[in-house]
Amino acid sequence: MEWSIKNGLTVNMKIQAKLNLVVNENNFSYKLFETLKCVSKTFSQRKAARILGVSHAVLNRRIREVEDKLGFLLVERTGTGSGLTRDGMELLGEYEKLMERFREPEQPVICGGHISTGLMDNLCRDYGLDISIYSTDDDSAIRMAEMGLVDILTLDDPVHAFMRDLNFSPLAYDHLVLVSSSGLLPETIEELEGSNFVEVPHSAQRLAWNTLDNLKIDYNITELCISPHMALRIVKDGEDLYSFINRSLTPGGEILADDTHHLLTSVLYSEKRALKDFLDYVSTRGQIIVDKMGFERI
Repeated sequence: MEWSIKNGLTVNMKIQAKLNLVVNENNFSYKLFETLKCVSKTFSQRKAARILGVSHAVLNRRIREVEDKLGFLLVERTGTGSGLTRDGMELLGEYEKLMERFREPEQPVICGGHISTGLMDNLCRDYGLDISIYSTDDDSAIRMAEMGLVDILTLDDPVHAFMRDLNFSPLAYDHLVLVSSSGLLPETIEELEGSNFVEVPHSAQRLAWNTLDNLKIDYNITELCISPHMALRIVKDGEDLYSFINRSLTPGGEILADDTHHLLTSVLYSEKRALKDFLDYVSTRGQIIVDKMGFERI
């Protein structure tokens, strides 16, 4: 990971995480785990000590002090030198799993709402960008971005970007259509009085519920699900159910088309030039793919 800004100037710094680990209420330095890893590779405490730049006595004492605190052995003698015990291997394995979370992924990561990541998947393939894409709800995607796990965040509902004052770029427009189990759709909003709906939390359906609430239409949320795709399946397989689904995903009743018209957005969390160029493509030539995917151009 290379970044930093100092006095308004970008400075390249190589950042490397080194973790301490608390085991049975004992706080152990990363040096212990570097020691265990080195012993596991060299099968020799003396060789491990030379690689780590310490004396054999210091390394041996480091291991023994930890073993005394934990009450079990981490390193044992073997026929050819030294190796980790089963407990030592398990402890090192837990440390390495935690360290893996801090390693830069080989590919850039896009994470966001189910609709916007579906669009980004097609845009990336058309552009030729090799990338990992993860679909979830907007709130979860934002949490991942705030943890530094995401290069490009995409949002199905623009309200999240406005609420957090994020510096977003537009991807496409979409709106919601009404779908029903029977395939029959009301001609007026008032006919939805008392209807049962499937909701996708943290999605652009917020716009539909706000409209129904403002018009004082009484309705029931009878099922919750994690994605618009699942909501559509539940409605189609159910009885007397409705839902509002993205027009880019399925045709349906346009009864709240104007009220649910909204922008899909992206937020760049990376300084990589290739990703900036990709988002420039999305807002220009990529709008041809936006059209083909059933969205509206920005």
